[in-house]
Amino acid sequence: MSASKIPQVVLKSSSNQSNMPVIAFGTAAVTNNDGEITKVAVIEAIKSGYRHFDTASIYGSEEALGEAIEEALQLGLIGSRDELFITSKLWVTDNFPHLVLPALQKSLQTLKLEYLDLYLIHWPISVKPGNWELPYAEELITTFDLKGVWTSMEECQKLGLTKYIGVSNFTRKKLEDLLSFAIIPPSVNQVEMNPVWHQKKLKEYCEAKGIIITAFSPLGAKGASWGSNEVMDSEILKQIAEEHGKNIAQVCLRWLYEQGVTMAVKSYNKERMKQNMEIFDWSLAKDDHEKIDQIKQIRVNNGPVVFIPNLWDG
Repeated sequence: MSASKIPQVVLKSSSNQSNMPVIAFGTAAVTNNDGEITKVAVIEAIKSGYRHFDTASIYGSEEALGEAIEEALQLGLIGSRDELFITSKLWVTDNFPHLVLPALQKSLQTLKLEYLDLYLIHWPISVKPGNWELPYAEELITTFDLKGVWTSMEECQKLGLTKYIGVSNFTRKKLEDLLSFAIIPPSVNQVEMNPVWHQKKLKEYCEAKGIIITAFSPLGAKGASWGSNEVMDSEILKQIAEEHGKNIAQVCLRWLYEQGVTMAVKSYNKERMKQNMEIFDWSLAKDDHEKIDQIKQIRVNNGPVVFIPNLWDG
């Protein structure tokens, strides 16, 4: 599929308005990240038509993504960096007002880019700075100064280091807190969402506030250390896929698209990369949506720490 065929959503902020492709190519490492594998996969993804790439400082994939962008430019696969939409994230050990700008500058240096399109607060918690083992112990959690951190995020946008700012893993309650003082509201909230975790109330809230949802783990992150087989092994989804002559992944991604959300999907397999984009020329029936509504709901990703009191309240 050509990049021009991928639908886009409009992101708005106080100073910008531009388009974000609805499908992002995810680069979160399942195991210790192999930079060369990621680099090759990103170049293949660009050839396949992907233009939105999702990374984070914790993923260990920023360097490989930067190298892939550089090579794609040299090969003429893209005319300029501006043809791409790059998202990265602020990690919890940098979740302090005075560390936001240095963390973003470090990400840009690693990516070899002058700006990001979107910079997200990865989780609504702060962990004492340091190289701790994951999952983090409860005693490492410290006060999260959301107002101070967000003010620093706004400063990053004003400096032109990122075009947009947003959040990830924020509940409605945390979004309400943020919107009560934000001068620049978040453009995006990236959260776990798939047919076994619908996020209906959060989706309605974000729609009402003009915040775009990006779904991560749209297929349940099967194979990840924290992932689940609940999505890919669902009998209901298998049945729907067979009826449409599609695979389960395509049904999940089409369902998300019909929910009006964007998605970050990860596959380094060339054939599956292409299949994951083949979701725009067909649709699910009303009956399919009713069946998916009946799927038992289960959250998979409970965050980077052993125990977080009240993290998911609201």
